[in-house]
Amino acid sequence: MRLVISGSAGRFARVLVPRLLAEPDIEAIHGIDHRSAHYPDPRYVHHRLDVRDPAAGEVCAGADALVHLAFVLMGGGLGRRRHDRETIRTINVEGSRLLFEAAARHGLDRIVFVSSAAVYGAWPDNPPRIGEDAPLRAMSGFAYAEDKVAVERLLDGFAAAHPDIAVARLRPHAIVGPHAHPFLNRVLRQPFYPASRALTQCVWEDDVADAVALALTHRAIGAYNLAAQPAMSLHDMLARTHRVRLPLPLGPAAALHRLLWWLTPSVGEPGWVQGTRHSLALDTGRAERELGWRPRHDVDGCLAELVRGRNV
Repeated sequence: MRLVISGSAGRFARVLVPRLLAEPDIEAIHGIDHRSAHYPDPRYVHHRLDVRDPAAGEVCAGADALVHLAFVLMGGGLGRRRHDRETIRTINVEGSRLLFEAAARHGLDRIVFVSSAAVYGAWPDNPPRIGEDAPLRAMSGFAYAEDKVAVERLLDGFAAAHPDIAVARLRPHAIVGPHAHPFLNRVLRQPFYPASRALTQCVWEDDVADAVALALTHRAIGAYNLAAQPAMSLHDMLARTHRVRLPLPLGPAAALHRLLWWLTPSVGEPGWVQGTRHSLALDTGRAERELGWRPRHDVDGCLAELVRGRNV
């Protein structure tokens, strides 16, 4: 199988690319990213391109499948432009559209888009476990989630227009691990937490990489939730890693986060704190039944690994 992976210099790609290169049927991986990337395997070829560049679409020529990771997360190294909503939307949504159209034009037969649990939103009327058939309701003002929803809507039309292409959307909860964004790791490794008992989850980076590999192998179609079990509050998660936990009132915590968002890209946009007000817990049964996905890390396992690797 010949793959194209967009966002191949990103944090999750550093886990995924070696995982896929370990598969005996992978003939070549062509990576697309605006940054440099190197993997010590001659089957990997890097293309330093912006996903909006027409040349990025031509990388799909001769490939069998596209794994689309490229997406702006926590500012994505854009400096002050991370506050320019139109710039972010163009990269996330228009860049995705151009790559999907190139995949169809060059005859690829499968696409895997790594979306996010954030497409559901953390709303007061969420069910105890959200299935893939739940409505996509990104929280207002949470640009990352809004753009993930926009790309999924785009894929609805794309899949209908190209029924010969297997289109899968993976919706992982917060990805943690040595290569994950430091902000997401820090949330679970420091004693402070928003004063809420809302239920949430995380998922280990290698388990998400396994899901991508399974989706490619099975020519998966449709949406698949990915999360470690069981769902629990941040208060209870931190009980596994700290003797002392310090709750922060939601109002002041959100205000502080908004301020830091303007000062540093290391904390991400305000939507990350807004998402702690209400529960967001996923039903992962479909991935388990249809893909045979069995995460190796439950929530306690994720937390234990983070404690062991505090320096990552």
